[in-house]
Amino acid sequence: MAIQFQHATLPNGLNVIAETDPDAHTSAVGFFVKTGSRDEDSAVMGVSHYLEHMMFKGTETRTAAEVDEQFDDIGADHNAFTTSEMTAFFAHCLPEHLERAEEILADILRPALRQEDFDAEKSVILEEIAMYRDYPFWALYEQAIEVYYGAHPLGHRVLGTEETVGELTRPQMADYFNDRYSADNTTIALAGPLDFDAAVKRLGERCGHWQRTDTQRRYPAAEPKEAEFTTRSEKVNRHYLLMAAPAPAFDDDRRYAAAMLAQILGDSEGSRLYWALIETGLAEEAQAHFDARDGVGDYVVYCSCSPEDGEKVEKIVRREMDALVGSLTEDDLLRVRSKIATGATLAGELPAGRMRRIGHIWTYLHEYRSLEEELARINAVTLDELRAVHEAFPIRPVVTGRLTPA
Repeated sequence: MAIQFQHATLPNGLNVIAETDPDAHTSAVGFFVKTGSRDEDSAVMGVSHYLEHMMFKGTETRTAAEVDEQFDDIGADHNAFTTSEMTAFFAHCLPEHLERAEEILADILRPALRQEDFDAEKSVILEEIAMYRDYPFWALYEQAIEVYYGAHPLGHRVLGTEETVGELTRPQMADYFNDRYSADNTTIALAGPLDFDAAVKRLGERCGHWQRTDTQRRYPAAEPKEAEFTTRSEKVNRHYLLMAAPAPAFDDDRRYAAAMLAQILGDSEGSRLYWALIETGLAEEAQAHFDARDGVGDYVVYCSCSPEDGEKVEKIVRREMDALVGSLTEDDLLRVRSKIATGATLAGELPAGRMRRIGHIWTYLHEYRSLEEELARINAVTLDELRAVHEAFPIRPVVTGRLTPA
């Protein structure tokens, strides 16, 4: 029997979606909340990520230890993540344990937010901020994105800052939770051999009391302005370069071509930057990435090399950017199309990957796209589409940031 997509909306606005597959040997469930650092006020930057941690600190019926123990009891592979645009909590388990995984996740999505847990976790978050500050790429990326997006909320740091997290209060977190973690701002995605109607009934019993708030995301215009900066630090002994440029949004069909263009320029192997910088020994890292966001997108090009080669490497990066569209060939297209299609197919072989894919797409677009539809669109991209997306969104840096030894 073929994989079937099913969808239901509870009376409180909570969406339940599923790809049911009777032949699968595992099941997966995820709760996707359309909220992240871009939805925070600047004064509470980092609250989304902080709140993700708090979900695992216990509920009115479970302690933090019981949450971990009960996931372990069913052998569930469980995790969570926070980005600038969504927060997700998910579990992958055997089909006979799916109902239990649903119940645990539904419970932790209504955390106790005890003051003592809030205070204890704050030190953990502050340590995490300090740890990431010591990663050169992360430090440069955060600074570059702040410069690139300016006053736009996409410039917010996902972890927040020591100041915003340090001054955050439990009532502020509770207010944010009550507004953003509403039923109508949440999607539950399932995949595997499951009875969808029974799952909807269970989830209605567990989540039907969740409040609807009609919360909305703000979409201010993103208008990045050209800028360059160089930060010198005694903590680094390599030269790091990061460039950012506008790209298509997630709801823009040109995102498929943009993803391919970025890979042709800067995939981890076999790309223009790989042959020009990695294979020649000029750089240890040289990659280009495309990030399709809600309403806007960006390209990021990143390199690291010895300080004495910094200027030379930057010139080569700019040269490869300028030459990219004129050098495109059918072989480039075939190679990158095959690689992206292979990655999407591999991710879709397990219910966990299918759950994450449909939950991700639904959160952004409020629509379903099958893996087969996605593959067909990937395989339909032409050289003319690559050239057209480059004309509309040329990979030329608007912001250039450097981190180099003091």
